[in-house]
Amino acid sequence: MIKNSAAEMAQSLASGSTTSVALTQAHLDRITEVDGKVHAFLHVDTQGALKQAADVDAARARGEKLSPLAGVPLALKDVLVQKDVPTTCGSKILEGWRPPYDSTVVSKLKSAGVVILGKTNMDEFAMGSSTENSAYGPTHNPWDLTRIPGGSGGGSSAALAAFEAPLAIGTDTGGSIRQPAAVTGTVGVKPTYGGVSRYGLVAFSSSLDQAGPCARTVLDTALLHEVIAGHDPKDSTSINAPVPQVVAAAKSGDVKGMKIGVVKELNGDGYQAGVRQRFEESLELLAQAGAEIVEVSAPNFEYALAAYYLIAPSECSSNLARFDAMRYGLRVGDTDGASAESVMNMTREVGFGREVKRRILLGTYALSSGYYDAYYGSAQKVRTLITQDFNNAFAKCDVMVSPTCPTTAFKIGEKANDPLAMYLNDIATIPVNMAGIGGMSLPSGLADEDGLPVGFQIMSPVMKDERMYSVGAALEAALLSKWGAPLLDKAPIMGGAK
Repeated sequence: MIKNSAAEMAQSLASGSTTSVALTQAHLDRITEVDGKVHAFLHVDTQGALKQAADVDAARARGEKLSPLAGVPLALKDVLVQKDVPTTCGSKILEGWRPPYDSTVVSKLKSAGVVILGKTNMDEFAMGSSTENSAYGPTHNPWDLTRIPGGSGGGSSAALAAFEAPLAIGTDTGGSIRQPAAVTGTVGVKPTYGGVSRYGLVAFSSSLDQAGPCARTVLDTALLHEVIAGHDPKDSTSINAPVPQVVAAAKSGDVKGMKIGVVKELNGDGYQAGVRQRFEESLELLAQAGAEIVEVSAPNFEYALAAYYLIAPSECSSNLARFDAMRYGLRVGDTDGASAESVMNMTREVGFGREVKRRILLGTYALSSGYYDAYYGSAQKVRTLITQDFNNAFAKCDVMVSPTCPTTAFKIGEKANDPLAMYLNDIATIPVNMAGIGGMSLPSGLADEDGLPVGFQIMSPVMKDERMYSVGAALEAALLSKWGAPLLDKAPIMGGAK
């Protein structure tokens, strides 16, 4: 039952062949069985999840009209607040904090009857590409427990790949939904910036952060996308426009006549041979499905990484100033006679990890007097140029595509002492965040060198998210026909039968 897609689970619930309580319990049992090895979850809300499930079953028994995903379980990245459930953002500074309110995403999930199993592990305050920066230890990739599951949302992607949940929520600042999806053989979507409310999302970089859906199939991702998307007056960055018809697009999967632009700058040196091979094969399948493949250029993409690592730390240095030991979270050194400044300093020293401190310092420097224009100001100009590159390219094609990551999952600890090597992992995903457009990653196979998953990235214009679902569904169907079974069937079996 836990290997089924969320859509199949929803059908079983609607037909009465299973109940939400039984389905939720099956996933809780799976978490108990394998999460000691995977460490996808920071907190499992057993009682809360079973109560939500029982409420859905009761509503269904009363004949109430329910949403398509009512009763289906989900794993929630620990950066979104949920009332009375511990929210840590993977940081010691928030250990044990229970928010007094729900984020809009959580409110929408609850209204739709989606059962929230618990909170997933992540890089501290979403800063990282490997989930190694969590204060609570790394998450392990179910394909190979010695390797990273991606970051910052490695917990959410690992939960999907280990069949601990059929659905998950991630957040994407520079690729933190798409890169974990790529290295775990799952599907992840960063919606158009403003397409999903940021209210109750603990901010890392406010102009880049975007919550989005994660699942094992394109259709499941679309179904979850429609649940969480939509305008929210509580969020000033929220777009007041209808939600794109992503479910219809995922069901049709029609790419006949579509122009698919291959980004010249995102498929060259530095990309693993197996990654490039699977990418080229996927392009052939899309061409066979009726799409026209064209090459597009985005010359300013080469500056995206450098600009991102000025903008994001600058915004984080401002956003993380709220963790001051005064109002909530950790407090260290509060003894008689201690000043507020010394308590604040001691708390931050203990509460923040190395990567968070590194980015706060970098951002504070970039925003300092005399350097603002040279660093932050220049980075914003690059951002404008990247947006122009996308606009120019989208004038020639309907969507743009590239490999999601240059390589497959690396070993835990392999890049821990080389931040720049770690940052390069996001080279293909960052431009999407800089321009605020939509991006999807779906599995395109296994690399020949190491037998690990490879991701295929699809980028769509602002509020045209349905386009990437059409292309994603077409490619998924073609690959499924080629493979004869979902890619995750090739993953090592953990615990008992899945």
